[in-house]
Amino acid sequence: MLHVIAYDIVDDARRVKVADALKDFGRRVQYSVFEALLDADLLEQVHRRLERLIDDEADSVRIYQLCGACEGKLTIIGSGTRTVEEKVYVV
Repeated sequence: MLHVIAYDIVDDARRVKVADALKDFGRRVQYSVFEALLDADLLEQVHRRLERLIDDEADSVRIYQLCGACEGKLTIIGSGTRTVEEKVYVV
């Protein structure tokens, strides 16, 4: 399922660590926004990793889960491409 992860991290060093961590799960679509195709296990991994990196008092991370219908209504104005699940065929 497609997830949008947005963050507001006060400290530069923590911000870099959060961005680097999110690159392991999805792709950056804006400076502080990632899109990631995550199942339940991967979502839990993201949660655990981010909880270790952020300061609960100063930082904010929001994870939005997009249902199939919502994902289909995504509008991009300007440059950018949709995050889509690649079809894999095993022969």
